[in-house]
Formats: sequence, structure tokens, C-alpha cells
Amino acid sequence: MSPAAGELAGASGEGGGAEARRVFIGAGCNRVVNNVSWGACGLVAFGAQNAVALFAPQRGEIVTTLPGHKAPVNCTLWLPTKKDVLQVRDRETYYLLSGSADGVIMAWKIGPGKGNWSHVLQLPGMHKKGVTCLAGRMVSDSIAIFASTSSDGIVVIWEMAIDPTPGGSCEVSCLHTLSVGLKPMVSLSLAVLPEQGSHLILAMGGLDHKIHIYCGDKSGKFIKTCELKGHSDWIRSLDFSLPVMISSEKHNLFLVSSSQDRTIRIWKMDSEAVSSGSTTQLRKANIEMTSYIEGPLFVAGNTSYQVSLESLLVGHEDWVYSVEWQPPTLLPGDEAHQAMSILSASMDKMMMIWRPEKHTGLWINSVTVGELSHSALGFYGGHWQPDGKSILAHGYGGSFHMWTDVGLDSENWQPQIVPSGHFAPVSDLTWARSGQYLLSVSHDQTTRVFAPWRNQVIPGDMVYWREIARPQIHGHDINCVAFIQGSGNHRFVSGADEKVSRVFEAPLSFLKTLQQATLLKPDISDDFDNVQVLGANMSALGLSQKPIYTHGVKESPGGNSGDGPDSMETIPDAVPTVFTEPPVEDQLAWNTLWPESHKLYGHGNELFSICCDYEGKLVASSCKHQLLRSGSGRLEHGKLLAACNPTILQ
Repeated sequence: MSPAAGELAGASGEGGGAEARRVFIGAGCNRVVNNVSWGACGLVAFGAQNAVALFAPQRGEIVTTLPGHKAPVNCTLWLPTKKDVLQVRDRETYYLLSGSADGVIMAWKIGPGKGNWSHVLQLPGMHKKGVTCLAGRMVSDSIAIFASTSSDGIVVIWEMAIDPTPGGSCEVSCLHTLSVGLKPMVSLSLAVLPEQGSHLILAMGGLDHKIHIYCGDKSGKFIKTCELKGHSDWIRSLDFSLPVMISSEKHNLFLVSSSQDRTIRIWKMDSEAVSSGSTTQLRKANIEMTSYIEGPLFVAGNTSYQVSLESLLVGHEDWVYSVEWQPPTLLPGDEAHQAMSILSASMDKMMMIWRPEKHTGLWINSVTVGELSHSALGFYGGHWQPDGKSILAHGYGGSFHMWTDVGLDSENWQPQIVPSGHFAPVSDLTWARSGQYLLSVSHDQTTRVFAPWRNQVIPGDMVYWREIARPQIHGHDINCVAFIQGSGNHRFVSGADEKVSRVFEAPLSFLKTLQQATLLKPDISDDFDNVQVLGANMSALGLSQKPIYTHGVKESPGGNSGDGPDSMETIPDAVPTVFTEPPVEDQLAWNTLWPESHKLYGHGNELFSICCDYEGKLVASSCKHQLLRSGSGRLEHGKLLAACNPTILQ
């Protein structure tokens, strides 16, 4: 069955029919560099475990997943790319490449209309280990050249013949294979050389701290021309600009590189015509002398290129995993204009936009956006929207972050709604007893609430599902969950790789947010008045989530509410909030926690499964060893039911 076939499934008989329609997909981004690609078609592709997921930034939802890989997806690449502005015009069909951890590269076709995507082919197995990076360019309306790197130390140059019509097909062939030795390449960038439309330049960066420059033609035969030295750690990202007009007769090419040494370098490739009458020996002598004095120099066709360091950008405080030039725009007369603007993303939780200062020409950081949550651990990549009006980052926790410039007279970058989901296997899920939302738990150590956000409905359009809360952020993989009877039927018990079950109750902030999302009135008018807990705080050194009360701190029976050791156990950053629009990642990760109300003890090993009876008054749980226990609705110590040799799965 094709990927699109999963969108709609029906069953009918003589007495009537039933129809199932997919309304929501939740998935997190794989925790790897080069995993995300924002295509000229407007869709974002990313690896979600063994599948490729596509999401539409305008709607903030995942539209489909493309299954086929048998290992986690490491990298993606759209063809035509955002830089291929001349080939993108009036195009209805796009192709997507994806590489996985088992060395497999697949090609997908994305056509016009909803659900028009299909698997095209699997490329010949040239890599023996995981594919780490894909980079390419269109050299004509129907031919693309792209390269792939792998941890096996092999770089492969491919040609892809594309039929741009909606019903067309594509063919892929291997043009050249380069062996880079024991230190693999992990970043690539490919460009067409200015003044030489038939010659290509390939930049590689990897574990040896050097940038390796290769030149070749459209036949795919590349030879090494020079090395660029300067970085002192692994080179994680490379990106060529389009040729930039310096004078009426001269174009320069720029290459930006980022490294784990926390710096960004901009390299300028200055072109100079080579006299056809000069002898080979004289040309070689001139190249060697110039390279020694001014920096690396190489020749392609009838043009020589002098490479020099244009600028060193220092501003990030951790590894810089991603750099990308702002996509070019198409001017009247079919001329592509390259904006002098670079986006960088780092493990310091920040993305920065760098531009040259108008008067001095010095490159400065003009925009900084980032992630503020205490649970954030940095960005693995940053990407421009094709028109340059939005930027997107993906982080360590599998989350997306998007900002759009909404300013009129000056830049004003504001966070936008993006899809979310677990980035590790989902171990259990359950519907709320009221049926208003879905609760899921995962080995990513989080519990998440997904609900239809009905006040966002556009007339004649579908209801969008959003993650509206993250009740539990734990220190162990969470294996099971069940709803039990509670105030407003919003109480659940979860079990993780520990010996206790934990009970959580919905705070006032969640109840009011749920009312905003579903546009429903509470069943009992005084429900909210009886809820004294506004939200929860995470313990700094433990696993418990302590309540935040609506009228200040609730004193303990002993009266030691503020001076005891517990006063240092929580991080005072959580701000429980009633959301009138879907929360973004920073808010979800810290301001939507539920307080833990009880612990259920009794098991001697890690919990594996849990359930409750129909009324929600009895809870049964099993662990990874022999015992099954039952707990009462009063959450007291349970009764031992039986001894079983295998682990009880359900």
C-alpha cells in the first residue's frame, strides 16, 4: 500500500459502511545533524525514526509520513533545492532524497495535490555504513548532481535525471566515488562555479578539521584542488552562496563553514581569467607562488579562483552545528539575487542571523533567537524558509522551533506554532475519561496531551490537533499509563523504569486551557473553584513535581513551609499559564506540568504495564518480574494477586 493510502480507509457491508480518516500525526525529529530540509515546495522533510515525515509550516501540522527505511533516517535533501530558483519556476513535481543509518538512500516523488507522494526508487548500495549528509544542485531543468557522505569514509557523486512533468519518472546513476580515508566527512556543499557554467565545486568537511575543495564537470569526475585550514575541531556544516556580483564583469563565490570550535568562517573565492596562451608550467608556477603568498588558488577551465578568509564570526558559546545562506530571490530578467545573510544554529540554544554592516562591511550578529527552557539542550540545525521570512530550528529533544518576521518597519521575529511529538518509541497511550484529549507516554521520558484546538478552526477546514500540555517530564523511560477517577476525570497514573507508580492531577491552568481548546463549558459550574493547584514545579535533584498553589505556598502541618530543605528542591522558573492559543515548545517544556499527588509502592522491579477498571477506582500494575498488584481507588497499598514467571505485558 502506498504511503498516501493510509490517509483514508473504509469498510462497507450490506448493512451500511464505516470510514476511517486520519486526522493527526505526532512525531519528533531524530536527534541528528542534517536531518531536516526545507524545500522550495514549502514542505519541511525530517527523519522520524525509520520514516520520513513531511510537515506544512503554514498549518503547523505533519501532513504525512513516508515509510520505507529499515533504520533511523539521518539526512534529507529536496530537489530542486531552495537555491535552484530558475528551475523552481512553475514546477509542480519535486523529489526528496533520504539517507538512513544502514547506508540506504531512497528517492521520493512529491506531486501536486493532497496525498500525491510516492516512493520512486532505492539507490544502489554504495555505502556500507550510515549516510551522514546529502548535498546537491540542479545543473539543468532535468538533471541534478548530488553527493552523499557516509561514516565508511566514502563520498559518492550521483546524477539524477528528472522528468519535471507530474507523470514523469527519474533515474539515478553513480558517477564517481571518492575515498577520504580513516577520518570521514560529515558535511558537504555543492555549487556551480561562476564564469564556468559547466564546472562544479564540492566542499567537504569532517573529522580532520580541514575543508577539502574538489572541482569537476557535469560528468561527475571530481579532483582535489586545495584544502582550507583554520578550524580547530570537527567541521559540521558547509554552504555555498550563489555567485555574488562584485563588479559589472566579476562574480565571487562565498563559502561559509561552522565547526565544533564554536566559530563560523566565511571564505571568498575570487575569480580571475587565465590567459589561454600561457604555458602549463608557467601557470603552475604562478599558482604555487600565489597560493604561498595569498592563500589557496585553483584553476577550473579558463578561470583561476583565489580563496581567502573573508570573515571570522565569533558569538556562539557552544558547537555550531549548522550554517546556511539566505535563499536567493528571482529578479526580473531571470536573474537570481543572493542576499548577504547567514543563519547559524548552535548547541548553546541560540540561532543567529549574521549580516555585513552597511558602512564598514564587518559581519555582525543582527538577530538572535533561542530556546529558554531549562530542559533545552541546544539546536542541531537551522533552516530558512524559501522566501527568507521564517527560520526553523530542530533541537536535542526532537522539537521544532520556528520564528517569523512580522515587523513592518523593523525586524520582529515571533515564535510560531509547529508540530510536535515523541522522539523515542511511544510505549502507551490512553483517552481521557471524558474523551476530550489523548494522553501518550514514551521512552523519551515525557507524557504528552494532544487535543483538537477547536477555536482555531477555519470555516470549511479541518480541526487541527495540537500538543496542549506536557504533564510529566521524568528521569526514567515511561512504560505505561492509565486514567483513573478524579476531580473532573483528569487524573492519571503512570509507570516507568522504577519501582513506584506516580499519580498526577490536572491543575487549574490545564483545566482552563482545555476549556479554551475545546470550546466546551465545564460539567459543573464550581469545578474550577474547588481546584487549589495552579500548576507544578520540577524538582532540581529529584523526580517529583511539586504543586504550585493558587493562593501562594500551602503550609505543611509542621509549619516549615519556607525555610526547610524543600525550599531548595524546585527551580522557580515554572509559570503555569492559561493558553488562549496552542503553546509553543518553550511553554510546553516547563509551564504545563501537572503536580504529583501520590506514589504507589509495592513492586520490587521496574513497572511494565498498568490499567484501571471501568469506573476508574481500581488500578492494576505489573513489573518486569513475577508479581501483579492491585490498588484501590483510595490509592492505598495493593493486594498481591498472583505470581507469574514471565513479565506481564498487558
